[in-house]
Amino acid sequence: MEKFYPELSAIFAQLLARLAGRKVAVIGHARPDGDCIGAQVALARVLAARGFDVICVNPDPVPRRLQFLVAGMRFLRTDDVLASAEERAAIFVDCADHLRGGERLKHRYPEPVAVIDHHLSNGGYAAVNLVDSRSAATCEILAGVCLDNGLEIDPQSAQALFTGILTDTGQFRFNSTSRRCFLLAGELVARGAQPSEAGYHLYERETPGKLRLLQHFLGSLRIECGGRACIGQLRPGIFEETGSTGEDTEGLVDYARSIEGVDIGALIELRADGTVKASLRAKEPAYRVDLIAAEFNGGGHACAAGLSLKPGTENFYPRFVAAIASRIAIVDGGGHG
Repeated sequence: MEKFYPELSAIFAQLLARLAGRKVAVIGHARPDGDCIGAQVALARVLAARGFDVICVNPDPVPRRLQFLVAGMRFLRTDDVLASAEERAAIFVDCADHLRGGERLKHRYPEPVAVIDHHLSNGGYAAVNLVDSRSAATCEILAGVCLDNGLEIDPQSAQALFTGILTDTGQFRFNSTSRRCFLLAGELVARGAQPSEAGYHLYERETPGKLRLLQHFLGSLRIECGGRACIGQLRPGIFEETGSTGEDTEGLVDYARSIEGVDIGALIELRADGTVKASLRAKEPAYRVDLIAAEFNGGGHACAAGLSLKPGTENFYPRFVAAIASRIAIVDGGGHG
């Protein structure tokens, strides 16, 4: 049978040998999503099945809608590992750069043994780098290299990997969705993944607070760049006002992108301390929203990217709109860089 990832699978096999006799920490990013948690669960379980002592670490808690994936797993927070002197080999998953897990985890694990990721902006920051920006999800990469190497994927791992692929392909709708995504999804279902369970937890458990937050976001939408961009904002204190949480922002930006005629949608979140966070989504890879985010020290994918700016940022909104307009003009002119 043809391998899903011939080159990366060989590197993954070498990584397993390199980890022999070591304890492992699987590190995920802030505000973990389905691909992040799915990759952590699956990698930790595959390693544990081979006799490794493994923990998962995130700066933020596992989101409510993803807790169905982590039963029996050891998920720790940043403070937990900082309080321990225990040495572990760190593997970062779904982290486009070393800082995605936060400054403190970067300092705690300054020399990661590996990174497994699919972000276009990932230049490789570990001793072993399994990075493929053509993949739709980190879980797609993990599923492929595990199957290529004949590693056992139990039902819980299969569910985690399926969930990661499902979320990062937008339920198999985004441009990154490939034939390989469907082949791997089928293999995972054969190993115990349940699409209906994933669909229920991800898309049919909205809270009243999330709907109130959505109502506010929709009311804030502004059309920019001659109808080619749509931007919504969340003002400071809106989570308390609506009874929602930060994890309830998941998926909001897709409403901005979904409007007919809009090529780029964005969500701007303004924090009480002056921090500015923004998410960008594009309908086509040519718009390279990762390049827009990079102008503000962010990054991501061609169709999905984000950024975070510290307090004191002046005139962010007009500069942000100008960056989007410039990118649209480059694409209209036939450029790509």
